[in-house]
Amino acid sequence: MTVHETRSESGLILPEYASDDASHAPLDSAEYRSSTLRHPKQPLQYLPQYLTEITGPLLGQDRCADNDDDLTAQHDGEPLGERIIVSGKVLDSSGKPVPNTLVEIWQANSAGRYLHQGDRHPAPLDPNFSGTGRCMTDAEGNYRFVTIKPGAYPWRNHDNAWRPAHIHFSLFGQAFTQRLITQMYFPGDPLFYQDPIFNSVRDEKARERMISRFDLDSTAPEWALSYKWDIVLRGPQATVFEDEEEEDDD
Repeated sequence: MTVHETRSESGLILPEYASDDASHAPLDSAEYRSSTLRHPKQPLQYLPQYLTEITGPLLGQDRCADNDDDLTAQHDGEPLGERIIVSGKVLDSSGKPVPNTLVEIWQANSAGRYLHQGDRHPAPLDPNFSGTGRCMTDAEGNYRFVTIKPGAYPWRNHDNAWRPAHIHFSLFGQAFTQRLITQMYFPGDPLFYQDPIFNSVRDEKARERMISRFDLDSTAPEWALSYKWDIVLRGPQATVFEDEEEEDDD
């Protein structure tokens, strides 16, 4: 990926990355109807990043509480649904592990319902499942979550529209301004073909990089199945990340 630098009026040197239109969805996608209302219509404006923006807030291990990485153990009872393990590595463009970075996830429950006041899908809420978690990558860039496999849900984008099962991922890097957001999907989902969010990534190989793989070796016998998914930050094998201007809970 080519990196260019520009100098702002204040003298700051700002990196610019070549746009990857094949992998990243257009801001205004006709098939993804709500993007028509939410995409930015004015040019982006660079804001100077001073010491406060670069160094804070601190996003280290103290942000993680007990059971933040185990979404099945955050309440008094067991959540309903298929227990799964989701793990992998966070890697840079050269394949080197990215250690000590904060990884957060959020997802629907096994019935396809988010614990959010805006979710009016008439599926049951689970009192033992909140759907959020976080952890730090270790020295080798590894992360690991125990959770429940999320259900599909309708979202009214088009006739009989259903979102494939997915988990949202957020990575913060070393500063809040470095935050990246993406979605992980599950192999063999029959809803891929009709989902405009998944298919807004026009490069087929890039879409495939958003799909985890089932991994029998890392399952917990008689307890939880396992999926592996590595997150690559940049380069030809980079994971597809959402544009910051277009974040939502879909």
